[in-house]
Amino acid sequence: MRDMLEARLVSHLRDMKIVYSGGSIAQARAAAGHESVSCVVLDLDLGDGVAFTENLTAVEAMNAPVVVVSASASPKVVQSAMSRGVKAYVSKNSTADEFLRAIDAAMRNAAYVSTDLAGILATKVEGVKLSQQEQRALILYSSGMKIDAVARKMEVSPGTVKEYIKRVRAKYSAAGIPLPTKVELYRAAQEEGLV
Repeated sequence: MRDMLEARLVSHLRDMKIVYSGGSIAQARAAAGHESVSCVVLDLDLGDGVAFTENLTAVEAMNAPVVVVSASASPKVVQSAMSRGVKAYVSKNSTADEFLRAIDAAMRNAAYVSTDLAGILATKVEGVKLSQQEQRALILYSSGMKIDAVARKMEVSPGTVKEYIKRVRAKYSAAGIPLPTKVELYRAAQEEGLV
């Protein structure tokens, strides 16, 4: 998909230069260096184990409009991305022309959502409110880390991590979404766009 998008962009925007293409935010920022970047195209699932919100924060530092490309059609994820200033959100099922429209809109500082996702922005989503530490514990623990490893990463005690996970489960349970297993915690984190 990346190759197809690059080919279409180069043919559409002939004076365009692709600064970086790959799966690392750090490498993208290093490649951009001090160059002025006109647009960032970000896949929410880079496979790097980092929450999309963290990757989004990292690319926001490049001071360029962001176009998100994602397989996720979760209303929470789309709304979260757009509320954070993402200019365009495009489904991976979109056509090449739709990608180009999204990039054109973003570069004009206009909002754009692919047609298959447009109705999502009108959907009211009531989310479970987690603290930043609860969210971080959920991300790390549900991604496969053991409690002790999560505690080291968060620089807290294992008991504190257990308390965060207990609170996460309680908040979801109060919202009618019981999460008794690690797999269900992971699914919830995915639906929230955290992993």
